[in-house]
Amino acid sequence: MSVPRVNGNDHGVLRVPELGSWTPTLTVTVVIPAHGGQKTLDLTLAALSAQSYPAHLLDVVVVDDGSAPPLTSPPVAPARTRLIASPPGGWGRAWAVQAGVDAATGDVVFVLDNDMVPHREHVEAQLRWHHVAPYLVVLGWIDFTCDTVLPAPSEVREALDAGNEDKLFRLSPHRHDWAEEIISATDGLRAASGELASRVHVGATVSYPAALLRRAGGMDTSLVLAEDTELGFRLVQAGAVFVPERRSRAWHVGLPTAMREWAALKRYNDPFVADRVPYRRYLREEQGRQWLVPYVECAVAPAGYEDVRATVDGLLASTLPDVRVSVVGPWERLRADRRPPLQDPDLDLRLVHACFEHDPRVRLAGAFAPGSAPFRLTVPPGWVPEAGTVQAMVEHLDEQGLGLLCVALDENERGVVVARLERTAATARAELLAEPGEPLDDVVHEVFGVEWSDGESWGFRRRPRVYPPRRRPVPELERVAAEHEKEVAALRQRAAALQSEMKQLRREAGKGRRDAARWRDKAEAWRREAVRLSRARERTMLKRAVRKVRDLAFPGD
Repeated sequence: MSVPRVNGNDHGVLRVPELGSWTPTLTVTVVIPAHGGQKTLDLTLAALSAQSYPAHLLDVVVVDDGSAPPLTSPPVAPARTRLIASPPGGWGRAWAVQAGVDAATGDVVFVLDNDMVPHREHVEAQLRWHHVAPYLVVLGWIDFTCDTVLPAPSEVREALDAGNEDKLFRLSPHRHDWAEEIISATDGLRAASGELASRVHVGATVSYPAALLRRAGGMDTSLVLAEDTELGFRLVQAGAVFVPERRSRAWHVGLPTAMREWAALKRYNDPFVADRVPYRRYLREEQGRQWLVPYVECAVAPAGYEDVRATVDGLLASTLPDVRVSVVGPWERLRADRRPPLQDPDLDLRLVHACFEHDPRVRLAGAFAPGSAPFRLTVPPGWVPEAGTVQAMVEHLDEQGLGLLCVALDENERGVVVARLERTAATARAELLAEPGEPLDDVVHEVFGVEWSDGESWGFRRRPRVYPPRRRPVPELERVAAEHEKEVAALRQRAAALQSEMKQLRREAGKGRRDAARWRDKAEAWRREAVRLSRARERTMLKRAVRKVRDLAFPGD
């Protein structure tokens, strides 16, 4: 059976069964990371023991992340509940979740915090989506409590069995307003970009196809906080579609740290998020910085030294500094044995290696192995982009929501020479959906869109005949060039002044138009008033004339 194809994040094309009227088949492992919190964990497990999802398809893995005293498994819990200790070598929520993922056997991994009390249909509401498509990330709906006295696990179980779970706690006035606003403004994320949809990825209640989660790389266990934000970004790059499920409700006992200490949490998270999530452009405004995950990964194939150098130099000179370049070549052929240096059969390869070996923004790789950068750009060697080319192409792809921009540079006996800018998420989605033998670009066009353009429009040009340029310093030429630069600077200053003056004139013209319109309205009002008064005066004079004629014709009446 073919997999349904979702365009962008528009999951509305999918049809899920009604709760209680279908037969589930997928197994699910609920992973609960926990550090302390035995009382709330008991309530979480009690609620999981009363789920509408079939018990034989559900198992639970509780990961004790160094609790003191150690956690215990309570009497009211799902039949297939395992309590394991977080493995040595790390700590924190991400470390514990990954331990649970490694131990999970279900088709779906359902992560649930140990201070969550899910409603009876919580698991079923999310799992029905996973039966429809294998690349969905489904998010539960959270209600926060304001109670200080907690019910007993048996009371939780009884409430779920009776369908009264909405009365277990008093509802707090606090909500995930920012997330709910994004969901509401984007028609339940249907109109959201992958970047925007990933922002609402909160790990307190969320489910993933196990294969998709592992394909994305699982949790970043080096993180103590912000692990949900970072994972959400990588899930987008893996081709995921995000679905908020309002009927998968759960109580969150108390308020999370993000609500209680928002400013301190943001201060802590920002440097970690900036390094790993290129979408957060406002965290990467410093020029000259390098980041763990670049915004654009570029690939240049092996060719002559001058061609490769010109292309790589052009990419590194981009106005978008958040770029990393991979030069692909058979570097293993470069040995240190004796050879005639100028007649070396691998001379060009050796020169490219020497040119970029110590540049931290350039990788010398045997094959292009892109990471999780949002965009991937492939440029044929010998073609040089202008400084603003990469940034303009990325902005265009992002604004249009496209998956691929193909730029035709030339045509030769082997076909069209093309530079390709790919959206990583689109390529990953196409790989998930493509039938055997189906071209990936066709699938990308279906689920995101493909656009073709010409190289000249985007500022690509062939490298200069001599590269790198060789120039001897000539004093007279330097003087002329300096004078020319001064003239150019003066002209730019004058142009800026003229632009400012034009803006002022436009503002004054606009005010003049508004004033003229206002006076026209007043003049029209005065004209109508004059007509009215004139007609009133005519009626008065007519009445006087009639009375005078009557008095003459009938005196004494």
